[in-house]
Formats: sequence, C-alpha cells, structure tokens
Amino acid sequence: MSKRGASPTPQGALIKRTRSSTPPTNQIAISSSNDERQQALIRTVQRTSSLEAPIVNLAGSHGAEILSCRFDPTGQNIAACSADRSVSLWRTYSPNNNYGLLPNLHKAPILDLQWSLFSSVIYTVSADQTLNVTDLTTGQRLRKLRAHRGIINSLDRTLAGGAGVELVATGADDGTVRVWEGGEEGPKAPVSVFEIGCPVTSVCWSADGSSIFAGALDNEIHVLDMRKHEQVYSLQGHTDTPTSLSLSPNGNFLLSPSFSSQTIIHDVRPFSPSPARVHRVLMGAPAGFENTLLRGAWSKDDNGRRVAVGGADRTVCIWDVESGKVLYKLPGHKGTVTSVDFHPKEPIILTGSKDATMLLGEIEPSLAV
Repeated sequence: MSKRGASPTPQGALIKRTRSSTPPTNQIAISSSNDERQQALIRTVQRTSSLEAPIVNLAGSHGAEILSCRFDPTGQNIAACSADRSVSLWRTYSPNNNYGLLPNLHKAPILDLQWSLFSSVIYTVSADQTLNVTDLTTGQRLRKLRAHRGIINSLDRTLAGGAGVELVATGADDGTVRVWEGGEEGPKAPVSVFEIGCPVTSVCWSADGSSIFAGALDNEIHVLDMRKHEQVYSLQGHTDTPTSLSLSPNGNFLLSPSFSSQTIIHDVRPFSPSPARVHRVLMGAPAGFENTLLRGAWSKDDNGRRVAVGGADRTVCIWDVESGKVLYKLPGHKGTVTSVDFHPKEPIILTGSKDATMLLGEIEPSLAV
C-alpha cells in the first residue's frame, strides 16, 4: 500500500503569508468583486519602495486641518503643521511612529513650514505674523521674529552662495516679501524687503539663490533679484491667484497651481524658447470654493518627470511633465488635499488634508490611469 499524498489546495483558498521584518517585493492584490467566483488572487504587485505597506496612514496627532507637510532633506523624517497651532514629527519608515509634537508654537494657525537644509532646526510661519525657528533636538524655540504686519502665507529657504548662510524668504498679506538670515542666531531685521503691492500667497527661491519667485493676488508671479533689490520681470498666464510655487529639481521650471483650478509649469531658464514662458498647462486638480492655498510638488527620484497637486475632490493628481497627461488620481482622504510632497530618493508621495490626516503612498507604475 502506498502512502497517500497531501490533499490539493482547494481552488480560491487564500494562504496566509508569514510576516517578515522587511517589506515584501511582491504584494498580493485581491479582487473586490461581489461575485464569490471572482474573489481570488488576481495578480502580484511589484513593490517600488522601502515602505512597510503601499499606503500608510499617519493620523492622531492633529485636531484640525493639516496645512503643510514635508519630508526632511534625507527623507527619513516628516513634519506637518496644522491649524491647531502645532507641528508633528514622524518617521517615514516602519514603525512610522509620531515621535514628536510641538504644541502651541504660534498663537494662530501655522500655515507653512520648511526643514533647514543643514541643521536640526525647522522654520514655521503663521497667521500671527511671526516666523519661528525651533530646535528639533530639544523642542525649544530658538528665535521668534515679528516678520510681517499681516498673515504670513509661505516661506522658503536657500543657502547663500559660498557664505554658508541660510536665507529664509517669507511672503505675507501685507504685500511684501522679506528675506531673513536663518539658523540659531541672526539679526532681528530683514536682510531685504520687496514691496509687491498686494497680498503675497507663495514664495520660492531660484536654484542659485539669486532670485525669489513670489505669487501674488494680482495673478502674477513676480521675479525678484537679490543683487539689484528690485523686480526684474513677472510670469503671467494665470487667471486667478497662484496658491503655491515649487521649483523643479534641475531649477529650470516652476510649478504653480491656482484658484482657477489651472496648474501652469513656467519655463524660468535664462533664455526661454517661449516668450510667455509657459511650458505646460495642466488640468485635473480642482481648487474648490474654499480658497485654500494648495501646495504642489515635483518628483525627485526621477529628476522631476512628474508633478503633483492636491484638490478639493479629495484626491491627488499626478501628471507626466513632458506629455501633460494625468498619470494618477490617488484617493484616500476625506477632505481637500492641501499639501503634497515627494520623497527625495524613492517613489513615495506624502499628502496632507483637511481631514487632519496624512497618507504615505508608494507610486506603483501599473496603477497609472
């Protein structure tokens, strides 16, 4: 009598996989069909990042809408600021814990933040008209600057030439763009002041730190020269106010969403082939009626081949820059997606929303629209 072999696995049965310490290279995708005959393994998905899961929900630290969220320059940490006047700090990779919360940094909602490029400090601006510099190792505020006479909507930082000094630009409702010396110590007076003449909604440094791009309520993007201390030209094309500005990794193009739900990529090279300097006009991210300053971003792991902007439809829209086509419409949030950022080294996107949560998403090529 021969020994009976093992029974065959029944058709359609799911076999539980042992959890490993490192993210799997393949993840099983399961059909969501209501037909029982179709509820089975349908394909495998190639993982493209070191995240523990393709989508990670970061929630629980904020009690109000998230207005800005960004990776640090290494990509290992995340910071988010909220209307509840606090800043939360998170680990990008497993266990994705919220390792820090800086409450009551300002007396009003914190509208934007930036990591320092070379030190362990973070810059925040608020509706209380101040710019704060906070040490992340101790959680203590190092400097508080009464920066403007109106709500400060945006900030950006750069390294000033060979001097090794970090400069911070701020734009506010008082119609000015001001430049400050960053770091732990510095003067209380601004390095430069530029009068725009109407509320400034967004600021962004050029790649070499010699110019500042400033989006304003007059629907234009003003280009300010630090050496001449004056405006040299302006970028036009929007029919409503630009909500944010983001420079491409190579420094040649500028991304600017607007309240008109139109996103424009401007050519900011010294010699542009287009007199209007409009490289692409992108549609697909509705701004809504709330007049929220939606913050877009460029992908960095592929040298800026993609751009992303959140929308009032609770999704994130990702475009291919060269073709202008929508690659992805990523859902998951329960409110307007206010802020988007890309990981500096991997195809990972970070989104913050009015639902007071953030999502880390792995960009998987086969999910393209």
